[in-house]
Amino acid sequence: MKISTEIGSAAKIIGEEKAVEYFAKAGFDAWDFSMFVMCEYDRVKGCLKENSHPLASSDYLGFARRLKKIGLDNGIVCNQSHAPFPTKYPEVRPFLKRAIECTAEAGGEICIIHPDNDKNADENRELYLELLPFAKDHNVKIATENMWNWDKEKDQAVFAACATPESFNAHLDAVNDKYLTACLDIGHAEMRGLHTSAVEMIRALGERLTALHIHDNDLWHDSHQIPFSMKINFEEVVKALKEVNYSGYFTLEADRFFDGYTKDNINEGMVKLQKSARRLADMFENI
Repeated sequence: MKISTEIGSAAKIIGEEKAVEYFAKAGFDAWDFSMFVMCEYDRVKGCLKENSHPLASSDYLGFARRLKKIGLDNGIVCNQSHAPFPTKYPEVRPFLKRAIECTAEAGGEICIIHPDNDKNADENRELYLELLPFAKDHNVKIATENMWNWDKEKDQAVFAACATPESFNAHLDAVNDKYLTACLDIGHAEMRGLHTSAVEMIRALGERLTALHIHDNDLWHDSHQIPFSMKINFEEVVKALKEVNYSGYFTLEADRFFDGYTKDNINEGMVKLQKSARRLADMFENI
């Protein structure tokens, strides 16, 4: 079982190029191409923020190629990516195709694209049908993901697109194309108020599950912390993944873990992340 991690959180501290290099040196097999900086939506002003990041420039493919080369030079590949969101805003939609292009250029096989939280399977179907021909041309699969909304009065998560086994499978059934697959966010599935669990979701998705976002939480909030630091029962999660013959990467999305780290000690954090991911992989292989 190979291990991967998102690079976006580390990139805020040391940039994407060094993030890929350092994660390789920490012992990861792959990297998850975080593309949130490609476009950032200002919800107050109702427009995209000014952006000077290379992924927002005309040479976005050149940037993706540089990251791929850095990875290969250090023995690490791009296994998947994460497109910008929220996808409900029209200003964000054009960047979804750019994310697919960058995924292909970096060597990734899957691009995670969020559904619109507040739309049902038939409504979100239109988004994915619009993107699938472009994705197929680039030999990149799109993965939808289980989402959540928040009820401030109850102080807990509430239903959103793909949040339950029924909704997730309904989204996949509505499109019914092998190029639309499932990325299960383990932490989202364990949030209070959604009345499901990662194990239940894994078993319901079965062979449709080809990608993961792995992180820990307190079984309440979307904490995005390093596995084995909070309350998720990863032994049961890994057993369920084994039951369904999961064959993708174990990809971490513990992006809040680097809060408080600096360029001077980020390597230590990367090694800790790698050890937690390898522990999960070893659990899977030893079942």
